[in-house]
Order: sequence, then structure tokens, then C-alpha cells
Amino acid sequence: MIGRLNHIAIAVPDLEAAARRYQDMLGASVGAPQDEPDHGVTVVFITLPNTKVELLTPLGKDSPIARFLERNPAGGIHHLCYEVKDIIAARDHLLARGARVLGGGKPKIGAHGKPVLFLHPGDFNGTLIELEEV
Repeated sequence: MIGRLNHIAIAVPDLEAAARRYQDMLGASVGAPQDEPDHGVTVVFITLPNTKVELLTPLGKDSPIARFLERNPAGGIHHLCYEVKDIIAARDHLLARGARVLGGGKPKIGAHGKPVLFLHPGDFNGTLIELEEV
């Protein structure tokens, strides 16, 4: 069911500093910041030959990333995103097997303009999973 790893998301307290670090220290190709108000974040994507790294920071005080950074002030890995061909079929498959789909199970449009869903970290060894339809 799951396809390739689309990206690894890292929550950061200072998006500009984190993006600059990836660019200056690692020579990475860093995209422009983009606000994602439906998800309460501002993101920057770093393109790698085999996947992407998503740096994200809160967009507003009610952001889930703000809560994450309260617990992890230096930031840290927030989630892994896997590609799926059919997000509704993937959701139904997971629900039938007891997985908890966050947000009421209704896909939202993610940063790549495609439908996404998040799966409860308690069902995946403490890791928040994002599924993105490709």
C-alpha cells in the first residue's frame, strides 16, 4: 500500500536559520517559505536526490507545531510522509485494521497541493505518519 518516502518533516523554532544551515553547511537546495494556514505551519522544502526534508515552524499560536516546540524547544523530527496511490482506499484499509486516522479521517490539501492524512503516532511506534496521494 505505501509507496516511497516523500519527506521527513523537522519542526524548527527558527525557519530562516534552519534553512540557512541546510543551505550553507550542507549545500542543500532550499525552496522558498510557504504558509500553510490549513495546517497551521510555514514550511520550507529541501530537495534531495532521493526525497525531501520539510522544515516547519508554527503559523500562529494555535499551531500543532507550537505545542511540539513547547515540548521540544530545539525542534526535532515531527513526522514521516509516505506516498499512496489512493488516499481514500489507504484510509479505509487502515481503519479496517484498527489504525487511528487523525482529523476525522477527511483528507486536507497538503503543501504539495495533494490530499494528505495523518495517522496517530501511537499506532506506529511513536511516529506521526503522513500519507500523501500521488
